[in-house]
Amino acid sequence: MLTVAALYHFTRLPDPAALRAPILDLCRDQGVRGTLILAPEGVNGTIAGPRAGIDRVVAHLRGLPGCAGIEVKESPAATMPFRRLRVKLRAEIVTLGQPGADPLAAVGRHVPPAEWNDLIRQPDVAVIDTRNAYEVAIGTFAGAIDPGTATFRDFPAWWQANRDRLGNRGIAMFCTGGIRCERATAWLISQGVDRVFHLQGGILNYLDQVPAADSLWQGQCFVFDERVSVGHGLVPGGLATCGACRRPLTDADRAHPAFEDGVCCPACVDDHSPADRERFRERKRQMQLAARRAEG
Repeated sequence: MLTVAALYHFTRLPDPAALRAPILDLCRDQGVRGTLILAPEGVNGTIAGPRAGIDRVVAHLRGLPGCAGIEVKESPAATMPFRRLRVKLRAEIVTLGQPGADPLAAVGRHVPPAEWNDLIRQPDVAVIDTRNAYEVAIGTFAGAIDPGTATFRDFPAWWQANRDRLGNRGIAMFCTGGIRCERATAWLISQGVDRVFHLQGGILNYLDQVPAADSLWQGQCFVFDERVSVGHGLVPGGLATCGACRRPLTDADRAHPAFEDGVCCPACVDDHSPADRERFRERKRQMQLAARRAEG
C-alpha cells in the first residue's frame, strides 16, 4: 500500500529555484512521484510513494523557511497514482489572477469538518463550491452553489456578476484540499465581504473525518491523480478519466456514442481534429504495448 499526500503552505520563499534540485533528488531517491509547485508565496502539490519516502519528503518540506506548519492530508492507494515526478517553479502556487488576493494578509475563518454541517445549514449563509465545473459534476455538498467555472481564474468574474443576488449572507467556501479557498476567501475579503468561511482541509478532510451517516456530501470528490475520485473514508471511487481532456467519466459518459476509450468523450469530442484523435489512438496503442511488455 502506498501513501498519497496532498499538501500546501503559504509562506515567503525568497529563492524557490534554489530549493528545486534537492527536492527532486530526494523524491527520486525515495521512490516518490507526483507534482510539487514552488513559488515565492509557498509550496503546493500532491505526491505518492512508500510510507517512509513520504515521511522523508514531508520532513524536508517542513524544514523549508516558514513551512513547519505545512498542511498535509494523507490517503491510501493500492498502486502508484502518478506516472512521473515534477517539481515546478511558478509565480503562484494556485492561480486566481488577482494580485490583491494574498492569503498571507487575510483569509476566511477556517471551519473544522465537525462544525461544517451546522454552518452550511444556516439560512443566512451561502455555500459556494470554488472548484471547476467538471469536478462539481461528480459530487458536491447538498445545496451548494456551482459557479460553473472552467478554471479557477474565472471565479472573480462570476463573483462580480452574482454577488448582489447573494445579499448580505455569509459566504462559506470549499474546495478539494483547501488551497483554492485560501486564495478565494482572501480575495472576497479584499472586496469588502465581512463574513467569509472556509472548510478547513477541504473536502478531503471532511470525507476523512465525518462519518457517511452524518455527511452532507453527495457523490465523489475528484482528485488530480489516477485514482480520479475518492469517497467517504478517502476510498478510491472507481471512476475513469477521458484520455484526451482528463475529465472524469460517469457510466453515462462511457455509454455515450461520442465516447472512445483513450480518444474522446462527450465533453471534448468536438474539441479535437481527426489528426488529434488518431494521435490519441496511437498513444493508447503504445501504452497497451508497454503494459504488455511489463507484464511479460
